[in-house]
Amino acid sequence: MAKKQKRNGGSGGTPATVALTAAGTPFTVHAYEHDPASPSYGEEAAEALGVSPGRVFKTLVADVDGELTVAVVPVAGQLDLKALASAVGGKRAVMADPAAAERTTGYVRGGISPLGQRKRLRTVLDASASDHATICVSAGRRGLEVELSPGDLAALTSAVVAPIGRA
Repeated sequence: MAKKQKRNGGSGGTPATVALTAAGTPFTVHAYEHDPASPSYGEEAAEALGVSPGRVFKTLVADVDGELTVAVVPVAGQLDLKALASAVGGKRAVMADPAAAERTTGYVRGGISPLGQRKRLRTVLDASASDHATICVSAGRRGLEVELSPGDLAALTSAVVAPIGRA
């Protein structure tokens, strides 16, 4: 069952909500009971929050020509690695080693947020985000999502916006 939290995060929070608060960006945090047996963190979030899977975005870390890169795509689809490489001027992209992704971002798999990462990585946001007034992304831990405008997410992460997702 989803539980809506305070707008603009309240006190404390995750590095993602702290970054949003520090930037003065409007956002809403949504908490839900995470099921460790769930096969898909993103689809679990969409269902728990009662939000279309097209509005819930997953944060994936890929290795593009030796450089870790964040891809933010709808949970309803998949990441097109070739399109991701192209979006950042690279030649080849592969999914990053999960341990390297966790170490570099400071978040655990299934809770990686595009915001407040330990080391800021270049970020690509799927162009479909622009179809929505707000989208949900991980707030930095499993069972916690943050809702904000795609424009604010792109601005805060200096993201390239490109068609990197596929159905």
